[in-house]
Amino acid sequence: MFKKKPDKFLLYLVDFAEHLNKTAEYFVHYKVKDNTTLKEFANTIKRYESEADNKVHQIIKDLNDAFITPIDREDILELTMHLDDVVDGMEEFTGLMDIYQIYSANGYVDQFSHNILKCTEEILQSLKLIADSKLKDVGPHAIKIKDYESKCDDLYRESLKDLFQKETDPIKVIQYKEIYETLEDIADYCQDVASTLQSVIMKNA
Repeated sequence: MFKKKPDKFLLYLVDFAEHLNKTAEYFVHYKVKDNTTLKEFANTIKRYESEADNKVHQIIKDLNDAFITPIDREDILELTMHLDDVVDGMEEFTGLMDIYQIYSANGYVDQFSHNILKCTEEILQSLKLIADSKLKDVGPHAIKIKDYESKCDDLYRESLKDLFQKETDPIKVIQYKEIYETLEDIADYCQDVASTLQSVIMKNA
């Protein structure tokens, strides 16, 4: 089923995963200090999101023209859309930061972001393994992604509990609740990638 030379669709997915990981690294490491840096942060993530959309369009176009694909075309499409969802989620988060004019991340945001970055690293490793015809080695990486997502589930509950107990400004409660929900959504999108990876493993074992 797999050629010695990686199929172009598998290379597309690796390229997309590299783009996702690059976006996540910027997302985690860029430090917002004021309105100017916040604008730069939001605009850069928006640019990454637009580039991801272009990758989606290219993959869909080529899928429509392809007669044979290395794995089920439905799985290629699912992986593509889930990868795009993760980038979209980061863009949504930066948009909220810009709308609410929040210039610094708290400890919960930092922990969410760290786990999301770890997810993208595992996603990239998984797709590289698939491209190298090493399907049997993908499973542990998919499990790690789900472990990081589970940590985000715990963080979500903990962050909301802390927010409702300590924050007295109702506007900030609304703002941070939406921010935490968006970060949890991003982790969920990463889990969607992991679930599709596990499906690919099962179908092609």
